[in-house]
Amino acid sequence: MPSAFDLSGKIALVTGANTGIGQGLAVGLAEAGADIAAVGRSDPAETRKIVEKAGCRFAFVEADLRDSARAEEIVAAAKKALGPVDILVNNAGVIRRNDALDFTQEDWDEVLDVNLKTVFFLSQAAAKRMVAAGRPGKIINIASMLSFQGGIRVASYTASKSGVAGLTKLLANEWASRGINVNAIAPGYIATNNTAALRADEKRNAEILGRIPAGRWGEPGDLAGAAVFLASPASDYVHGTILAVDGGWLAR
Repeated sequence: MPSAFDLSGKIALVTGANTGIGQGLAVGLAEAGADIAAVGRSDPAETRKIVEKAGCRFAFVEADLRDSARAEEIVAAAKKALGPVDILVNNAGVIRRNDALDFTQEDWDEVLDVNLKTVFFLSQAAAKRMVAAGRPGKIINIASMLSFQGGIRVASYTASKSGVAGLTKLLANEWASRGINVNAIAPGYIATNNTAALRADEKRNAEILGRIPAGRWGEPGDLAGAAVFLASPASDYVHGTILAVDGGWLAR
């Protein structure tokens, strides 16, 4: 009897899979059997090596995700390389820090373009193909603790991740009846390049660790199980949820 978590034969398109959370998600999906189409500006050679070692196919789709107009082209390229996309993981994101009084339009627009606008149009492009082919599909968005909280000095990031939470629910409402599951993962404090400044700040690092019941920063691999669940038949009746993987941060 096949496992409900088996992704063998599935094609997963993952944005921002070269390092950090994206790499952890891509590797986790590959270890469950999915072939990976990774989207980004530079070839994720390390991720490719790990995925292929797991016995899965890997393709790189080069794209600047600040340009949402390329969404259809990206999904088409993934299909050409590996086959129709079954799973879309909208992981790529950027963050800019500044006091709200000094925040620039440039930093606002760049973050919203990558973190929210492209998420929508990639989801739309993937879903159009799924619906046209009569195929079920899974879309997993990467939200944040700031989908629930305000944060400080990250106005555009908070706005974008709050938008991701709302968009996840909206798309789930519209597409659940078409066999497409749309859900999100909200990572807690994960040790990646984006959080390097926080971890380097001794006072802020201690404050963060003091609130996390698990007592440690998360690792990208800690998110893999949630991604496999939301990408697999095990989650077929799960729609519009935002799954926090946060070491207990929100429970505190």
